[in-house]
Amino acid sequence: MELWMTTVASARGAMRSAEQIEAAGWDGMLVVDSQNLSGDPYVSLALAATVTKRLGLGTGVTNSVTRHAAATATAITSVHRVSSGRAVLGIGRGDSALAHLGRAPARLAQFERYLRHLQTYLAGESVPFDEIDIPFDVAPPLSGLHLHDAPPASRIAWIAGGPKVPVEVAASGPKVIAMSALHADRVMFTLGADIERLKWGIELARKTRRDAGLDPNGIAFGAYVNLGCHADHDTARNLVRGGLTTFARFSVMHGKANGPVSEGDARVLDALRTNYDMKAHTRGDSRQATTLTGDFIDRFAIVGSPDRCVERLRDLRALGLDKVAISGAMRGVSEEDAATSRKLVADAVLPAMKR
Repeated sequence: MELWMTTVASARGAMRSAEQIEAAGWDGMLVVDSQNLSGDPYVSLALAATVTKRLGLGTGVTNSVTRHAAATATAITSVHRVSSGRAVLGIGRGDSALAHLGRAPARLAQFERYLRHLQTYLAGESVPFDEIDIPFDVAPPLSGLHLHDAPPASRIAWIAGGPKVPVEVAASGPKVIAMSALHADRVMFTLGADIERLKWGIELARKTRRDAGLDPNGIAFGAYVNLGCHADHDTARNLVRGGLTTFARFSVMHGKANGPVSEGDARVLDALRTNYDMKAHTRGDSRQATTLTGDFIDRFAIVGSPDRCVERLRDLRALGLDKVAISGAMRGVSEEDAATSRKLVADAVLPAMKR
């Protein structure tokens, strides 16, 4: 099971961060795509590729609204080429990137169409013009120019014949899990580290593929997980509060909790949703961070000593996950405690997981 670190996109800091992440023993680095809160992810990843040799590089995650599928395919394939095949494309329906444009996550039909188009472009194949959803009041049809000749469809010719970038879909609800089971190369669950919830997601994805006549084992599974490593358990909990609010909210964003949850967890999720302040997104000292109980954090995140963190990660590996993207301490927590956690993960957790 590969262990990747999620971090911000920063053109100025990407190279330094990538060197440190690779030296610490991580398998890959994912950067966020949230244009109002961080730098451009593809610039950051391309710069990171120039100073690393083995580190996987990807978005964690982009969305289906702020860039056309052709632009996304071109950007990530450029990173794939400059890194000699180390790129992955992580995508979801959008959260903070859309919130800062005054929008909620993408509609399901749009997201599914975007995934189909994205995979088509990445394979070097053509998307019909009549499937491209650019409004006519933004740009009218090309046929109105009466050219002597023109492309018959939308295709990125220079991608054709090269290695394809894998697509990973961040999924928490049943409809997106089912959709990604059909259109992704890997489903990256945002269900927390709770074993029963992850089992539910895996079983749903495999059933969807069986029902569609596809090999239920023909897709990979991974997860986004918040991890805080510290000898003091309460400190470890506090390190992940801010990040966990973001991922846990995905399971209740539209009012009803997704997947198997107890009555107590449902109450915590509902309190999280109604108290969420997007202006304090990911912060450990936010209003929403106070809604998470210690018991909830212990199950939905991975917190505690190095031995405890290793035990929980091995449980995820035993489920069949081949990749875990880890978010550590976010803003609004003690930097000293965050540094301690990072060192413990690098010195004890990562080596133990390689054995």
